[in-house]
Formats: sequence, C-alpha cells, structure tokens
Amino acid sequence: MTTQQTVKVQLVRSPIGTKEDHRATVRGLGLRKLNSISELKDTPEVRGMINKIAYLVKVI
Repeated sequence: MTTQQTVKVQLVRSPIGTKEDHRATVRGLGLRKLNSISELKDTPEVRGMINKIAYLVKVI
C-alpha cells in the first residue's frame, strides 16, 4: 500500500487586486474564501502553483 503525501494550503491574503493568472491559480488550488484550507497531493505541479502565489498562501 502506497500512501500519497499531501500538503495543506491556507489562503491568508485576499487575491483582490492581483494578476488574473494568480487569481486563477488560487481557484485552481481549490481556495475560495479567506482562511480556507485545501489539502492537495504533493506533486511538482502543485508545488509550482504554491510558489507562484506564495505571498497569498501559507503551507500548513
């Protein structure tokens, strides 16, 4: 049995006023409201999305 590593991401700053593609990245990570948390598979693609909007999110 293989266990997939996960990463929890919390939206800590509002995406209002940010670039359109950054807002799309926030939505792509499954984050909606402020302080919402999303648990995702820890893949290079997800890590890249987190790095792109690192100033808006916190990794738990």
